[in-house]
Amino acid sequence: MATPMTAAQWRAALKAEGVKFTEYDSWTTRGRDAATGKSFGPVHGVLNHHTAGSNSLRAVAVDGAPNLPAPLAHTFLPKSGIAVLVSCHRANHAGLAAANVIAALTAETKLPRQDKTSTVDGNDLLYGIETENLGNGTDTYTREQYDAWVRWNAAICRHHGWGAGSVAGHLETSVEGKVDPKGPVEGYGTRGLFVFSMGQLRADVAERLQHPASWSPATSAPPTTEERLTSLEKRVTALEKK
Repeated sequence: MATPMTAAQWRAALKAEGVKFTEYDSWTTRGRDAATGKSFGPVHGVLNHHTAGSNSLRAVAVDGAPNLPAPLAHTFLPKSGIAVLVSCHRANHAGLAAANVIAALTAETKLPRQDKTSTVDGNDLLYGIETENLGNGTDTYTREQYDAWVRWNAAICRHHGWGAGSVAGHLETSVEGKVDPKGPVEGYGTRGLFVFSMGQLRADVAERLQHPASWSPATSAPPTTEERLTSLEKRVTALEKK
């Protein structure tokens, strides 16, 4: 567990990790601390979500959801991969979390199945990011978006001296049947299209943390003219044989 990052620490950590970001108006003062009488922190980990909608920035930052006042996360991550900081205080994103999962997250051990008989308020304990995606299983996270997602998680973990074991998805902590985040990812590094999983996100965060914050994963080189022509010739030959 640790003290939540200040606005200055957020900026420094994200900048060092290579996360492109903007700051939503009043993000340094927006939060649910005063309204709930609860303080944000100490923090135990990072929680990842998808928005289940599009053009969700204003909802996450200001408007909220039915019976759930904003802010709905600390950061909003659109398809562009340019993160938007919306709060550095208590946010309504986690809801009730299984106490046994929070304990494992804190200890960075394998996350167990949620024990729904004992819960804690995850909003007190967890950083949250809402990543833009419909959550319908076909809407795709862009390559830029996923790269920023990995870097964002790594920036927080690096700041606190945590490992990737401090990273979780809402589906892993929720006792209310949440299924986020999920969906296909356009690609990452040299990897092509793949299906999002928390195991893969943690593996990619862990890989980042083995390198300096300035590190970037290798990417596939674009095909040469000869390679493109060869590929085209093969497709034409295949069509002629039909």
